[in-house]
Amino acid sequence: MSDTYQTIANSPMGKALFNAINLPIPVILERWQPGQKSFISGRVLVGAAPGSSAVDTVFATLKGAPEAQPAVLANTGNASDLQKQAAAVGVSADNYTATKEDDSKFKALVFDATGIETPEQLKALWEFFHPVIKKLDKCARVLVIGRTPETLGGAARVAQRGLEGFTRSVGKEIKRGSTVQLVYCDAGAESQLAAPLHFFLSPKSAYVSAQVVRVGASGFDADAFDWDKPLAGKKALVTGGSRGIGASIARVLARDGAEVTVLDIPPMAEDLNKVAEEIQGQTLELDITSDEAPRVIAEAARKMGGLDILVHNAGVTRDKMLGNMPENFWDMVLNINIASQLRINEQLVADGALGDGGRIVSISSIAGIAGNLGQTNYGTSKAAVIGMIDTYSEEYADKGITVNAVAPGFIETQMTAAIPFTIREAGRRMNTMNQGGQPVDVAETIAFFASPAAQGLSGNVVRVCGQMMLGA
Repeated sequence: MSDTYQTIANSPMGKALFNAINLPIPVILERWQPGQKSFISGRVLVGAAPGSSAVDTVFATLKGAPEAQPAVLANTGNASDLQKQAAAVGVSADNYTATKEDDSKFKALVFDATGIETPEQLKALWEFFHPVIKKLDKCARVLVIGRTPETLGGAARVAQRGLEGFTRSVGKEIKRGSTVQLVYCDAGAESQLAAPLHFFLSPKSAYVSAQVVRVGASGFDADAFDWDKPLAGKKALVTGGSRGIGASIARVLARDGAEVTVLDIPPMAEDLNKVAEEIQGQTLELDITSDEAPRVIAEAARKMGGLDILVHNAGVTRDKMLGNMPENFWDMVLNINIASQLRINEQLVADGALGDGGRIVSISSIAGIAGNLGQTNYGTSKAAVIGMIDTYSEEYADKGITVNAVAPGFIETQMTAAIPFTIREAGRRMNTMNQGGQPVDVAETIAFFASPAAQGLSGNVVRVCGQMMLGA
């Protein structure tokens, strides 16, 4: 659905009017375009706190972005050391001096904070960002890399936890379609940062901001990976794949090289077949709440040669205030949105239909994080999805199966189009980007977690909400 307010606000006359009366002008977000070869284009300023260990991977990853122009900040004391580290991996990084008079613009600011061990050392954030934060280009990216607090003790754990408040606050200041993320990295897992760098610095993360992900060690080799077709040869199943977000997920996974099977209930067969035909995929008509569903899905997976990616997208809402909610509304939502997922996961893993190194990605919701009026059933089910991520990311770790979730905020779909006008407008504007997201924004995040490059990421919940004001 189109956003009329955004269209008018970005017209020449609309900009003049909206600026005059101090109304927000939602930026037209830059999203990935077919044929795009460089995951980021423009100047990328890189900094690091003393003793940090991730900056080598940052430079090595930027080497794979032919249109990136790396630079280091001469205003900080370790600029020459950073240039040497860049040169060691074959990257030439300019030595940039920030002044108030300089009109330079940066497409990204990347700061390695893994070396910060005390609250006093957090000043390194101010020293790097203060002179350049106003020099961000439109739809720019800010990325901070820290050390996973739970792996630390004492003052180091305290200081690293402070990075979350910093990045979330920056996200509310930078505006103009720009985003900020925090990536916590276990010691020794720095080589696994390539996937989050590729995603969070690219237009694929257009509607993802103020998020925190944790990266652990794995055997993934970024040097031997095809970033243009990251899912080549992989087999994926997307539930609820006949339209909306599910159809968009199927398209993006297919674009990235996966063989995709879309699943939905028989009444959605016509739409399901259209999606499958478009992506040259397969269909599976099935009610996932039926007793035989886990077995049927497992059998279909074995016929494919086994699944690599399982995306739990199917879901429903049946909204009522708790005191007016019929029992069947509660039962239906909990069964479809979470109980069926547990049954399917257990069957596929037990049968080996989802093999070692597989990916499970589930759709949660802002309602599962912050709650929502009239959605006690839905909020419960989507919070339970987060519980599933916490549980199975640990239980399946020995099989190399990663389990992650995506929590959408206001996404422009048929469902949100049916919301009354005033509530719909409030949903669109209650985030730092002042607009709703697109189904493709959710799909790109799913594809990020589905990639072999994301082997080091499990147990994460990423909100796709433009840094919505609700739910942190």
